[in-house]
Amino acid sequence: MDANTEYVSKRDTPMFVTSPASSKVNAVGPSSENGYVDSFSMLNTQKAIEEIIEQPLLQGIDNHLVEFSEAIRTVAKALRRVTEGKAAAQAEAAEWKRKYELERARNLHLEKNGGLHLSAEKSGKVVGHFPQVDEGTERCELCHGKDDICVNEVLQDNEPDSVPAVLSNKMIRKASFKLSWCYNGEKSNRHKHDVVSFEKGDITTAGRRSTQISLKWLSSPQTVLILTKPNSNSVRILSYSMIRWLKEKKNLNIFVEPRVMAELLEESSYFSFVQTWENDNDVLTLHKKVDIVVTLGGDGTVLWAASLFKGPVPPIVPFSLGSLGFMTPFHSEYYRECLDSILHGPISITLRHRLQCHIIRDEAKSDHDNEGSMLVLNEVTIDRGISSFLTNLECYCDNSFVTCVQGDGLILSTTSGSTAYSLAAGGSMVHPQVPGILFTPICPHSLSFRPLILPEHVTLRVVVPFNSRSHAWVSVDGKGRKQLAPGDSLVCNMAPWPVPTACRADSTSDFLQSIQDGLHWNLRKTQSFDGPRDA
Repeated sequence: MDANTEYVSKRDTPMFVTSPASSKVNAVGPSSENGYVDSFSMLNTQKAIEEIIEQPLLQGIDNHLVEFSEAIRTVAKALRRVTEGKAAAQAEAAEWKRKYELERARNLHLEKNGGLHLSAEKSGKVVGHFPQVDEGTERCELCHGKDDICVNEVLQDNEPDSVPAVLSNKMIRKASFKLSWCYNGEKSNRHKHDVVSFEKGDITTAGRRSTQISLKWLSSPQTVLILTKPNSNSVRILSYSMIRWLKEKKNLNIFVEPRVMAELLEESSYFSFVQTWENDNDVLTLHKKVDIVVTLGGDGTVLWAASLFKGPVPPIVPFSLGSLGFMTPFHSEYYRECLDSILHGPISITLRHRLQCHIIRDEAKSDHDNEGSMLVLNEVTIDRGISSFLTNLECYCDNSFVTCVQGDGLILSTTSGSTAYSLAAGGSMVHPQVPGILFTPICPHSLSFRPLILPEHVTLRVVVPFNSRSHAWVSVDGKGRKQLAPGDSLVCNMAPWPVPTACRADSTSDFLQSIQDGLHWNLRKTQSFDGPRDA
């Protein structure tokens, strides 16, 4: 190698070229077998080498990346549609299974009642009157109006007589009642919504009026369930007095929780007539025995009372002994007058709608692997838990995409729960008898994400996508947290079993009074009057 030879580096490939004065190439790093001799034989200057270095490695690489990303996006959309279809099919299958179980239970109940009736006729003893049902109109003989709701059942327990503290096996006739729509204290023939009329090509609405639901007893209540707030001496003393009064003055059957039953027996053997339950199976049939539920506490006690009933709920009379009282209009000081009026009836009630939710696991192989349904009186919350990442939730309404929630979480609330967590997250306060579902985000990372109020007939589905950075957590009425993994979903719709709560005046008056007393709603000093101003 002579002195005029220069060393040039091209992408870490050693190559020897001659100086401008040289007339031929003395040496080339890679051998000619690799094919680089022909490619670089014409590169005799440093400027030509730099131009080659500045050129892209592959022409049109940007176009290829765009096409590849579009293909990946198409595949992702297809996978999402498959996931949505699977979730919708599982939700539909669960709903049909629930309807089948309800129909099966109803048929078994009818067969059992029919057997009891026949056995009573044979023995010559009347165990109870079964109201006749007109097959043509499908109405009970006790329901005089076509829009009335009637309940009349004769029930039999299966517990032994020897245990006074548990459910007895005597025939308990559940009180019958009828619900009717009233307006200004008078009974209305039917509940009027917006009646649309078409006259002369114009669309108008008529019959728009506010109505109140009234409950009238067809037979006297016989059984009362009393639920109390725990760890409160004032509540305990009041419950002792109320139980004595209901037994001595009204001669009613009294049910309490096992915890309260132990406290009563520890207090005095006088309370041995009080009944309770032993296991969860007894709780499932509690609605067939109880005519009225009395709660002594706050809104949390009402939530606990509603959670005991997985199906129909007896009328609840809530007494205010807690911090806030959005659902507890009655004062405990006047419990005798209140209960006496309610036992005689009629009474105004508020039907508080509940949500029915169930979790669909992505890893579940069948419906049996999924969890049972959950009933919600206030709200169901999906949040990020202890994770520091934003919650990523895909929301659908009747299989239509709504939005993707990126924030701390999401609240699906009833109108009764509009004054709870949803209110703290920026949701609106809604009258409890307005049927709807509140869609309220929790600290969304968006300036345009505002809460929604959706109609009661929709089905909402919240999915944790597979690209979520963390899990999500579900809680129902502030308890029972469950984890949602990527691919899991929560399906939520309106439950068919509302919670009837008694009103002190009427639904609207109680609601407005509760937000004024509990939240001091729009409370401010009145603007001072400076006297009339000259025109």
